[in-house]
Amino acid sequence: MNLAAVAVYAVAAGLLVVGLREVLTGFEENRCSMTYMFEYPEYRRVVLPRRVARMYPAYGLYLYGEGLYAQETQALKLTGAPVLFLPGNAGSYKQARSLGSVALRKAENMDGGLHLNVFTVDFNEELVALYGGSLFRQTHFLHESIKAILRLYKHLKAPPQSVVLVGHSMGGVVARALFTLPRFNTRLVSLIITQASPHQAPVLALDPYLLDFYSAVRTRWVNQANKLRNVTVLSVGGGYRDYQVRSGLTSLPCPSEDSNKLSLVVTAVPRTWVSTDHLSIVWCKELVLATVRAFFDLIDRETRQFTENQERKVAVLNNHFIRHPARFVEESPETSNSIQDIQETGSEVNTLRLTYTTPKEGQVKNFVFALSSRRKAYSHFYCRSNNLETSSWVFGCVRKNGSSCTNTEDLSKGTELLPPYKVLILSLRDLSAFSHLVVSASNINGKQFTVECEWQRHQSDSQTLTLSVPNVFSFGFTSSDVTVNSSGLLHHVHLQHFHQAYQAFRINVISQCKAQKDRLPSVYRMRVSWFREDSLTTVSVPSVTEISGMLHTSRPDNSSSGVLLELHTAPNCQYKVSVRSSLPKVLGQILRFCGPTLPVYTAVTLLLACRGQLSSILKRRRTVDMSRAVAAGLQPHKINLPVYVLHALFCCSQFQELWSSLWLPPMDTVPPSFPDRMFHEGVAPAEEWPHLLSPLLYVLGAAVAFWGSSLLRLLIHLLSLLLAALHRPSVSGDCATMGPRVQILVGLCLTVVGGVSCGALAIAVSSLLHLYRVLRLEMTERYLSHMLNLAPQKHKQTENGTESSSKANAGGGAPLLSECALQEVRDDLELHLSLSALFMLPAMLSGPSLLHWIRNLRYSSQLDPDPCWPHTVPLVIVNLLLINCNTLKLSNSKLLPLASCLPLPLAVTMVTFSSLHLYRITHFLSAALIPLGLCCLL
Repeated sequence: MNLAAVAVYAVAAGLLVVGLREVLTGFEENRCSMTYMFEYPEYRRVVLPRRVARMYPAYGLYLYGEGLYAQETQALKLTGAPVLFLPGNAGSYKQARSLGSVALRKAENMDGGLHLNVFTVDFNEELVALYGGSLFRQTHFLHESIKAILRLYKHLKAPPQSVVLVGHSMGGVVARALFTLPRFNTRLVSLIITQASPHQAPVLALDPYLLDFYSAVRTRWVNQANKLRNVTVLSVGGGYRDYQVRSGLTSLPCPSEDSNKLSLVVTAVPRTWVSTDHLSIVWCKELVLATVRAFFDLIDRETRQFTENQERKVAVLNNHFIRHPARFVEESPETSNSIQDIQETGSEVNTLRLTYTTPKEGQVKNFVFALSSRRKAYSHFYCRSNNLETSSWVFGCVRKNGSSCTNTEDLSKGTELLPPYKVLILSLRDLSAFSHLVVSASNINGKQFTVECEWQRHQSDSQTLTLSVPNVFSFGFTSSDVTVNSSGLLHHVHLQHFHQAYQAFRINVISQCKAQKDRLPSVYRMRVSWFREDSLTTVSVPSVTEISGMLHTSRPDNSSSGVLLELHTAPNCQYKVSVRSSLPKVLGQILRFCGPTLPVYTAVTLLLACRGQLSSILKRRRTVDMSRAVAAGLQPHKINLPVYVLHALFCCSQFQELWSSLWLPPMDTVPPSFPDRMFHEGVAPAEEWPHLLSPLLYVLGAAVAFWGSSLLRLLIHLLSLLLAALHRPSVSGDCATMGPRVQILVGLCLTVVGGVSCGALAIAVSSLLHLYRVLRLEMTERYLSHMLNLAPQKHKQTENGTESSSKANAGGGAPLLSECALQEVRDDLELHLSLSALFMLPAMLSGPSLLHWIRNLRYSSQLDPDPCWPHTVPLVIVNLLLINCNTLKLSNSKLLPLASCLPLPLAVTMVTFSSLHLYRITHFLSAALIPLGLCCLL
């Protein structure tokens, strides 16, 4: 075999491993705190109506409880505010224990008996992210569960009118799917919080039911957005630790002007600021606390139920999940004591910056800043403090001729909470009604803290710098640097040309200070204007810090904004920002966004390898080695060029009209950086990703096919050694074949099994039968090779001319016959190895359906609906026909020229239509294998 091809696939495998390592491990350590139960958790089953229990025997509804609360709620006489938790893909209803336990502990400290009743749904841990046939069933059961929950509160004078839903993973998508039901009352749900839910598109589109479900949900929420404005939805993504559902998919597909729909990444949630994996987002204490605090702030003190006021709901969610002002929503400004204190004369500050640390002894201390002398030269006032106990700390007032402050107003509502301190930035344009600013630095309780304030010039000053990021193809050999020499407390670095998801950088920030003294920590925040995916890094100074510069989504076409690096710095320190491209991170981003499309290119490579085998049989009546055939399956000039031509033609409106008139589906475009547009419009802008990406994915997919086929060859060899003791030696290449009657009987049995139980089961069994044929051929090939090595080599004397031709024939006929038989068996083995690899792909793609059927076998013996049934019969029949096929029979077939020509156009079509619809791979493979099966008959 060509060593150059092996080297190419070795390099491709190395790139794939580097990218996978970056996706799976290239993130921060898990900094989430675990939530613990203080008492033993109990799940009390809620009895549903008989009709519902009979229709959904695998599902259940439970009430979470602990200790005394669990005993008090045995009779299900409830008085709290109802919250319903929805597990996701293969999720357990017991995952609600983190939310329920923290809510119980929070209720112990609440006045007026305010508390939550946390319910949870048991969806039987179904694999709904991979099999979409159960999603509508789950949605209907959720509707029945909500009605059952509200019936438990009928004994109250003011019963709840709605239920708050918390959905994890696919549970969040099911929650939004409620509104697609024709008989669903939209008033039953007014607030939905989803955690790591792929709202934009499914992670893997393995069956059409999954896409139909998403299409129905999208149609309802996008086309009828005005009717759903009273429903508040908050979607939280897990960040880069969640490699199962990337955070770009968690963005809600809704109009940008709808303020009731909020999407963000958990790294941007105040007082959380951590990335979570797909499971820890449920039990991450920091996020659970933010959720529970929001729930209790949403409860109306009079009705003890969740408020129906839309403005209040949005305000509470903004307070706890977007911009925390270090105060409660209903907390009124501390006007009585604070304003009375600041009305007294304070210390006037005439310098541009104030740095003050309170003493250990308690005192009342205020600092006064005059606005009149600063309005012309400065545009903003920046102040920060690590005193998080007081919420009112900056005030505006009118002060004349050194008199006391009058017309005092609390300006602290714009405060933003950062990990080490709170920050307030005031625009002097908004302070025209005041003559002075007063900063309170009082520590009555004697607790020490630091206050730092300064005047900031206009944005054109040195505090805002522009840094052009290096090209992705620089591979880290070049860097872009900028030095912050200003001594201010806040600086902005605009990362120019950084707006595509495939870009990935290592951002190094080096801080150096002139004097060694205690300073407040520095905070580096990377802000993305088009999506709330801020990431914050807190460091001490001086230090050397590396920040991962990556994006969860590409910039929309209608936006011109960029990425901003916000530096909350220490005074009198120098900061150097260096940006360098990172090849591992770029590969990680490519796999994170485009990894689900690799099976398409793997199937294309195996299909072209089969084409190479058929062409060899047609020309030489022999096959080639499978590894060589797979290595030759990498043909980007024959695959990618036609796809590029189609995309170029699609830019023409006349071609689009012709395409639509032929009832052809939209073209799939790789990568799906905006899945909401991809799945329905088909084509994305060409500038989204470089043209080299599709060939790179082809190389990576071909590497999977090459090394996967090598691994299959090794497993076949090892299994044949284990099974050799159970079979008698055979010298015939027809071993493990079936007679006509057996073929018909097995075909009927598998067809019936696929129809009455699960189509994926029939496909898997037929693939195993073909694999057994390969095993027997491997054993026969090894046995014939052993016989040939033991036979006398008298034909060598014939080559030396020492014996007559008759004697040579007499002495060498048997070995020559053995060599011919051995060559035929080897040709059949290589052919069936290639076919077996092709048959394994449909079996693997239908695996989730088979697993779902097995797990639900106790409730139903039939998979309904069955996405595999349409191609079960043709695949089973073709598989059984090809089991009896051999090289000689194929070479004599009249259909072989047609069968050998079909794989290439089918491979191009597969890349065009299957990148976002993986279930179509099976359709195209069936279209290629059916003519090949007919070659065995004609």
